[in-house]
Amino acid sequence: MPTTEPQGEILPPIGGAVPVPDYAPADSRAESATRSAAWREKSTFNPLASPATYLLVGINCVVYLWMCLHGVSFQSPTGNDLLRFGAMSVHDVLAGQWYRLLTATFVHIGIIHIGTNMWCLWNLGLLGEPLLGAYGLVAVYMLTGIAGNLLSLGLNVLFRLHDGISPTLGPDSVGAGASGAVFGIAGILIVLLSNKKLPIPWLELKRLRRSVIQFAVLNLIIGGATIFVNIIRIDNSAHIGGFVSGLVLGVPLIPRMTAGRQRYLSRQKITFAGAAFLLALVGYWISKLG
Repeated sequence: MPTTEPQGEILPPIGGAVPVPDYAPADSRAESATRSAAWREKSTFNPLASPATYLLVGINCVVYLWMCLHGVSFQSPTGNDLLRFGAMSVHDVLAGQWYRLLTATFVHIGIIHIGTNMWCLWNLGLLGEPLLGAYGLVAVYMLTGIAGNLLSLGLNVLFRLHDGISPTLGPDSVGAGASGAVFGIAGILIVLLSNKKLPIPWLELKRLRRSVIQFAVLNLIIGGATIFVNIIRIDNSAHIGGFVSGLVLGVPLIPRMTAGRQRYLSRQKITFAGAAFLLALVGYWISKLG
């Protein structure tokens, strides 16, 4: 029976949800100030204020509850149980079930796993959605989650070809969890929060950015430490893949963040479409290696 290896029990970001202005601020400073003030008055528990964040958290929770209602252990699901609901294994993906690179980001290995991941997703989503928009946040979640799983898959195949040992997922193990995508959101936030043209005091931007950086570094260290501790196995390569891809996605977006909504949305579409194409090429290359 496959062994289960969670992608990560990651810690919540430092501090709670922090108000930031709506994404693609208007050219008028007065309008920007008004919109920023309006955001501060929104409740962080209002799904209509951050629909994508609540949608992603909701889908993850519904999938977990659906698993539990169909006989899966709420604390220690088996590998076969996880695979039935869309988790990822190297064998299945290389056999053609590439959809698992995405569906695995909505499957979790127990109540603690989903609890920590959803707390982080909720905090980072509330911070990132005003800067990305609802569709942008969903796109970043999916693209960086897939990128993290692709890196894990690729490393497994490469190491197996060279010496038969993989530092990530073994051929019979199962990977699942939203943490790769959560790291991706953290990565893109680090880049976007470096834009000094945002109508936020620079000291506040630096504080927010520093908190996200501390969150990412701390959890990468924790993930790396599990190599030497057998209590739980965290697939840190998925975290790194998600984080780096988030950083890369943020770079082309910065010049258009304050250029108006339409220009910013156009840049997002081009960036995300290009990223999806590159991920498809990487997946094709890995399939040829395997």
